[in-house]
Amino acid sequence: MSSDDPALAYVKVSRLYGGAAAVDDVSLTIARGSFVALVGASGSGKSTLLRLANCLDIPDTGEVLVDGRNVAEADPIELRRGIGYVFQNIGLFPHMNVAENIAMIPRLAGRGPVDIAAALERVGLAADHAARLPAQLSGGQQQRVGIARALAGEGKLLLMDEPFGALDPVTRDMLGHMVRALHDDLDLTTILVTHDMAEALLLADRIVVMAQGRIVADASPRAMLAGTAGPEADALVAIPRAQAERLSALAR
Repeated sequence: MSSDDPALAYVKVSRLYGGAAAVDDVSLTIARGSFVALVGASGSGKSTLLRLANCLDIPDTGEVLVDGRNVAEADPIELRRGIGYVFQNIGLFPHMNVAENIAMIPRLAGRGPVDIAAALERVGLAADHAARLPAQLSGGQQQRVGIARALAGEGKLLLMDEPFGALDPVTRDMLGHMVRALHDDLDLTTILVTHDMAEALLLADRIVVMAQGRIVADASPRAMLAGTAGPEADALVAIPRAQAERLSALAR
């Protein structure tokens, strides 16, 4: 791995399901330290693109490179242990307590013990949550544990697939700000899949818009808001903009 290598790169990648392309000849480079949001309608290919990065899905054509290495040449289990992954349904093991869930990946990788109290503090939970089972936690607390587990592997690449979609708006906003702060503090490279354009604009440095398996816009939030990223981006930005205008009208 060279320091000049991007954290993640897709080179002419396609993924077909039943002859239809979920991802269609996509090339995309993610620089180290960037926070990228993948947005688009349901079925646009954004979650499939994300899963290709850690071999939860396999491309039919093209290459996916993590730290300059083709993931097809890596052991998928070892690859996933070095990449943080957070998804909407959280996926905590219900029979394991919080501490066991967080420590699972480092334990499987043969690393030393995890400082569970520090891992919990990092995501805003008290140390006494360590002995609780997932069923004893709220949805927001469970997702905080999911994030702590993703970070416990100490990888610098964090993949997040609609991680806040099932949460209430207040909790969703709090966790979004927390993830952005962790991204900055830990020098992560973060890719966030979201349906929420406002969330993408507020959290990301770069927004990639997908439609029908292809990238149709790729720009900064500022460019998106300025209307210079193309019609597909404009259509997505119009939604939070119109909502803000309606709320402003209600307040008059």
